[in-house]
Amino acid sequence: MSTSESTPSAAFAVARRPWRRAWWYRALRAVVGSVLLLLIGPLAVLAFGDVDLDRPWYEGSQDRVGLAPDAATVHEAMVQVYGARTVRWRGAFGIHPWIAVKRSGATEWTTYQMIGWRSLRGDDGVVRSSTDAPDRRWYGAAPMLLTQRRGPEVDALIDRIEEAARSYPWSRSYRLWPGPNSNTFVAWIARQVPELGLDLPATAIGKDYLGPTTFVASAPSGTGWQVSVLGLAGATLARAEGLELNLLGLSVGIDLDDRRLRLPGVGFWPGATVTTNAGLSTSSEPALLNRRKRRVHLAVADQGHVQIRPFELLQSPADGRVYPRIAVAEHAASHPGQEQ
Repeated sequence: MSTSESTPSAAFAVARRPWRRAWWYRALRAVVGSVLLLLIGPLAVLAFGDVDLDRPWYEGSQDRVGLAPDAATVHEAMVQVYGARTVRWRGAFGIHPWIAVKRSGATEWTTYQMIGWRSLRGDDGVVRSSTDAPDRRWYGAAPMLLTQRRGPEVDALIDRIEEAARSYPWSRSYRLWPGPNSNTFVAWIARQVPELGLDLPATAIGKDYLGPTTFVASAPSGTGWQVSVLGLAGATLARAEGLELNLLGLSVGIDLDDRRLRLPGVGFWPGATVTTNAGLSTSSEPALLNRRKRRVHLAVADQGHVQIRPFELLQSPADGRVYPRIAVAEHAASHPGQEQ
């Protein structure tokens, strides 16, 4: 009797071995393990981050944070791209981005963004609106300044940004995951206007969605290329983004150019994206330095553990040296009655 019982067990064990060793079983196990590993970032943000899970989204602050200058006091053209964590638990995973433009001589800003509920109702989800302050909180979440361009040549960039916004192919289609969504919209514009040099963080879920029939495209920064299958799996290799892998919308990578990691739920680590005050400048002044040098300047300020007034790093065209400049005019405007 024991022989008859042991024989089926042995046969069953032998039959299971090939199944366990099948390639698709190993692949499935690797995918599940990778997803669980990638979820550590969002779960950590939920546990230790500043995501507000209790307050209703419509009660969140929409106060400005001081990253954009007053359009009425700055004559030159400007483009700024912002991103802020979305509301409630979704903020642990992703951000909502928008683009702000101001033409030369304009006294107000114009913002472009994709609003999902409009598309879900069958309307055009691309929203163009005028505002005096494009740097307001997104229902409580403080925005990050992802990139900015300024100067007389920026008016031409604004023309192309507006044309790209009008030609966005998924303006009446919206999916929170894996796209198309608000990050897909901003990434689309960035690919049409590579001069923006926009480096979207890993938390911009949807930026890798290229459409149902497109699998290869330029990276949003315009400095490399990416391969993506419906935004669910892919890879990006570019100078600005570095090497980034995407699995089910969760992205992880390494950016050697900026010496930082790209982590799901976290975004960029170490350090945040540009959060300097935009300040003031005129056409006769040197241009702002590139993103990396602004970030180094911020790191020096953080080491001192002090609050510093708005300032910019400027490069002299005469000797190439870098000089800090305090934005006196803007500080006076926001703090009347104080001496500089």
